[in-house]
Amino acid sequence: MDATAADRPRLLWVNVLMFALTLAAALVIVPWYGFTRGYSAAAWAWFAILLYANGLAITGGYHRLWSHRTYDAHWSIRLVYMFLGAMALQNSVLVWAAGHRDHHKHTDDNDRDPYSAGRGLWFSHIGWMLRRYPSGEPNFDNVRDLQKDPLVAFQHRYYYALAIGLNVLVPLALGWLHGDLWGVFLLAGVLRLVVSHHFTFLINSAAHAFGHQPYSDEHSARDNGWLAFLTYGEGYHNFHHQFAHDYRNGIRWWQWDPSKWLICSLSWVGLTRRLKRTPAVAIQRARLAMQFRRMEASLARKRASLPHVDLEHLRALLAREYEVFTATLAKWTRLTDAWYQRTRSELVQRWEEASFRSETRALLAELRLQHRRLKLLDAQLA
Repeated sequence: MDATAADRPRLLWVNVLMFALTLAAALVIVPWYGFTRGYSAAAWAWFAILLYANGLAITGGYHRLWSHRTYDAHWSIRLVYMFLGAMALQNSVLVWAAGHRDHHKHTDDNDRDPYSAGRGLWFSHIGWMLRRYPSGEPNFDNVRDLQKDPLVAFQHRYYYALAIGLNVLVPLALGWLHGDLWGVFLLAGVLRLVVSHHFTFLINSAAHAFGHQPYSDEHSARDNGWLAFLTYGEGYHNFHHQFAHDYRNGIRWWQWDPSKWLICSLSWVGLTRRLKRTPAVAIQRARLAMQFRRMEASLARKRASLPHVDLEHLRALLAREYEVFTATLAKWTRLTDAWYQRTRSELVQRWEEASFRSETRALLAELRLQHRRLKLLDAQLA
């Protein structure tokens, strides 16, 4: 045995067998049964319902509620998340959140990021769960807040019983209820589990490899609208890594983010509250900073290749735009500082808040106008 093989972490055979056997059943038994026996409408319906329920429990519960604390939820919602998350078979809230917080703290660090994209698509997608890598060991020091949650503690203590029971008994019970025992079990049990796994895993792999980076290129996370359709809104991953404490991933009304819509709609009936949103000015500031960085790099690359373009004139325009950008940010800083100092009483706070919002909208309009001007400059370079 060579040194590389000897040093490789040992296989986690429970995980290897679980992933391999469920995938084999989904690829062989599920289609065989469909061709020979056929599936009922109830089997397909429960496949879709449980697939989406598991996905939203992971994105809305495990991820945005517990890992990032982007909002607060009523105990009844947390209870539903807890059970449906266990059914998704992605470990307990405590283990999942511990790993995910490490991922954000050490993004792309091959030694400390549990599913670092720097180690390749296979590793970040599933390989990190097949061996006992040191980076994959859960660090419970960073989830002490979650250990105080009785529902989280209960799920962690009885996770295996909950996961096995929900993945076996629920599909069988639904199949018996509809008179299609094995059909419902294979679709709503086996196929649902495999699809749910790999849709979620795409966020660790594909969302760090394919797409664009409108807010930051200091990490590998990317925005990918196509992935958002498969991952319940999690495809806007560059935004998420830059603004991890925002309950939204897709911030535009047209961006597919059912997790955001669920959280927001539950707030209308009082089941979620304290929804955290990144100020629009901060988002626009990040977008403009990336535009400046890319245009400066583009000017440096094309200095010799575009003799017919007045690059020095473009460089001067870019420098002028950057001065406007910094001046606008200075206004924003002064505005927020003044608002915090003035709003000491509730009456003054209400009075000043209206003024603050009006001035913020004006600053945001300036930044958006500058964004359009930079796009025109970039078009000249292209």
